[in-house]
Amino acid sequence: MPCRAITDSEIERCFHVLAELRPHLMQDEFLATVRAMEEDGFRLAFIEQDAEVVAAAGYRIYSNLFMGKHCYVDDLVTAEAQRSKGFGQQMIDWLRAEAQVAGCKWFHLDSGTQRDQAHKFYFAQGFTIASYHFSEELTQ
Repeated sequence: MPCRAITDSEIERCFHVLAELRPHLMQDEFLATVRAMEEDGFRLAFIEQDAEVVAAAGYRIYSNLFMGKHCYVDDLVTAEAQRSKGFGQQMIDWLRAEAQVAGCKWFHLDSGTQRDQAHKFYFAQGFTIASYHFSEELTQ
């Protein structure tokens, strides 16, 4: 069953799973980064099995003019060795319930164009492609 990562220890234990999705993350900066993101509304959830984190999701509940109140999933990953065991389904169900309890009208996420297996999973969960997401990396 998913739960929120609240303590420093819970957050730190999510690092290895999230680093599979976001390999640029640095373990020694992870806790401070998550804590700073929490100030902007970021929340971290995880699933644990046999005292090991097997899935994690970062998400936000906020409002904008386009969607009103909504839940946006920043990150969603199941450890590679734990995939196809139902953890992703559990996390989606839990996140969807969190969004509904919070009164959100929409539940959504972005997924990299190269993540074909993730897309099959999201379609099976009832998601549709609603828009294109455009981005530009800004130089410093």
